[in-house]
Amino acid sequence: MQNVIGIRFRTAGKIYYFDPTGLEVKRGDHVIVETARGVEYGTVVLPPTEVEDEKIVQPLKKVMRKATEKDDETQENNRAKEKDAYKICLEKIHKHKLEMKLIDAEYTFDNNKVLFYFTADGRIDFRELVKDLASVFKTRIELRQIGVRDETKILGGIGFCGRPLCCHTYLSDFVPVSIKMAKEQNLSLNPSKISGICGRLMCCLKNEEDTYEYLNSKLPSIGDKVTTNDGYKGEVSDVNVLRQLVKVIIDAGDDKEVKEYKVKDLKFKSRHKKEKQKEENNAELKELKELERLEKSEGRSKLDDD
Repeated sequence: MQNVIGIRFRTAGKIYYFDPTGLEVKRGDHVIVETARGVEYGTVVLPPTEVEDEKIVQPLKKVMRKATEKDDETQENNRAKEKDAYKICLEKIHKHKLEMKLIDAEYTFDNNKVLFYFTADGRIDFRELVKDLASVFKTRIELRQIGVRDETKILGGIGFCGRPLCCHTYLSDFVPVSIKMAKEQNLSLNPSKISGICGRLMCCLKNEEDTYEYLNSKLPSIGDKVTTNDGYKGEVSDVNVLRQLVKVIIDAGDDKEVKEYKVKDLKFKSRHKKEKQKEENNAELKELKELERLEKSEGRSKLDDD
């Protein structure tokens, strides 16, 4: 076990561990640390706590100092300069007629580097652009191509649920999401219904996945044969996952009748749910599989320096 503090360098950004070096810091304090990008200004989100050694990336760097008023002022000045840097870079992109979309500009705390984040459909030859920018800013320039999920994380917005986007407010890392999660939760497989404003599968599909997986494992599949506690045999026509209720079509004399039972009142042979061939040929499903492929191809976030 080792005593560490957790620090973030951007809103909802990745949390990095540092050695507090005996400093008395609390959540919300600002500190100055040395990172792979140089000297940086961060916010303490995890006060001094004991963490297992295997969860720490060695060597563990030390906190240089608590941020002073001068450091706070420097950080504010950097934020103001970033707006001007963004405008200048935008002009240079248009000048060089590059097919790229500028998302954000960021100064390192020590002004040793200016980073420009952009999206593009393919690879971009921006060597001349870098030279042009370096002649203006007189410092190191880095252009970093990011994915659409990172773009949305930076810009923020309101989701279809009416709340601020998870990735922009609290989600440190992007969680892997899949079509299977939407199916488990009986959601519409219409891409427009389960895609976020970034155009990828919604991160919140993961939130209730474990619960739905557990509840679905206790239910029969639609079309399964079941025996009820009152002696009837029938076929499952519908299930209510959250309430654990099952609608069964049973023979009532010459007619068929639909009755609803609690899952505990049914006997059935549990089996893995099979996908219908019709669904496999569904155009919407093909589109969803493309979304899933795009998501996997983007990989991890390009915003963090490890």
